[in-house]
Amino acid sequence: MSERLDSWLADHFDDEVRFLQALVRVPTDTPPGNNAPHAYRTAELLAELGLTVEKHTVPAAEVHAAGLQSITNLIVRHRFSDDGPTIALNAHGDVVPPGEGWTHDPYGAEIADGRLYGRAAAVSKSDFATYTFALLALKNSGLPLKGAVELHFTYDEEFGGELGPGWLLAHGLTKPDYLIAAGFSYQVVTAHNGCLQMEVTLHGLASHAAYPETGVDALQAANRLLTALYAHNEVLKARRSEVPGITHPYLNVGRIDGGSNTNVVPGKVVIKLDRRMIPEEDPAAVEAEVRDLIERTVAACPGIRLEIKRLLLARSMKPLPEAAPLVAALQRHAREVFGEPVPTSGTPLYTDVRLYTARGIPAAIYGAGPRTVLESNAKRADEHLVLDDLKRATRVVAAALVDLLQA
Repeated sequence: MSERLDSWLADHFDDEVRFLQALVRVPTDTPPGNNAPHAYRTAELLAELGLTVEKHTVPAAEVHAAGLQSITNLIVRHRFSDDGPTIALNAHGDVVPPGEGWTHDPYGAEIADGRLYGRAAAVSKSDFATYTFALLALKNSGLPLKGAVELHFTYDEEFGGELGPGWLLAHGLTKPDYLIAAGFSYQVVTAHNGCLQMEVTLHGLASHAAYPETGVDALQAANRLLTALYAHNEVLKARRSEVPGITHPYLNVGRIDGGSNTNVVPGKVVIKLDRRMIPEEDPAAVEAEVRDLIERTVAACPGIRLEIKRLLLARSMKPLPEAAPLVAALQRHAREVFGEPVPTSGTPLYTDVRLYTARGIPAAIYGAGPRTVLESNAKRADEHLVLDDLKRATRVVAAALVDLLQA
């Protein structure tokens, strides 16, 4: 690892932490997804660091149709030479709302015992900082490099990414040769699950509870359907993935809404479900299987009318052989920095990275984080980032970039 890189990063680490604190202090709760203000604040901070920022605002009609309020995605491009590869670094700024149970202000960016607390401190505003300061280290190192580095800071990961990286790619605004995307653990992640989300509505007929025979109970039908869905998980557990870090598919019912009052036979129930798909599964076949299970079960419930709506279909990320140089560089420098071998792994999460690999762009997921995503309390109360992990991840990313951009 270049001493010039290490020296610059060490001298500017306090600046990196302050940069991250400023990002955490601007809320990006999604929903509701009013994330353009954070993008504009990020652009101001990047400009103060000497970087030129492109703002790409997604049209309001597209944003509102997706159930969000505002999205402005950012691209920073720094070219070292006219030839050589272009390496993109992508992190997302949108995040789930804080929820309850915090002992630190979720938007205070407080530092205690070497940890920075706040919503998105770990996933993934941390890698806004990791990637920005890795690029700045290269820019100020004086090393002979060729090619280019791009920063992609986007705001639609929580709703699937189609208006984040998907929008930038579809509009021809970028076509990198490699991608490093926001990480959440020490491992170099090369594969992830897919995800199918559906909304199932059961229409019955509401009536007074004193005259139940005059109604059609949608909640009873929902109970029958829930039993069938949960029983299906026993089938899914037998489908094992060969990717380390990923076990088997799973179906989760995350939300149920229905009924109007305690003395009314429920006339309508809405169920929202999440079906995780291992990389070996075909998304079309998975959706057909889930739909068939729902339709067969509800068909046995007289008087119930069924509606099924797909909310999200996020394909899995599969390792691309062309990513080998990128993966090797990250592993080599991670081993040097952490003093131990750093394995490749899959993750049961789904991410924006699939949108890049679907276009043939070799990718790896790597950034600041603990050994497991659960340790950081990501998406839970008191989410935090160990500052030493931020420092080490920035060193690894910067050194890996040098390997790939060496003239």
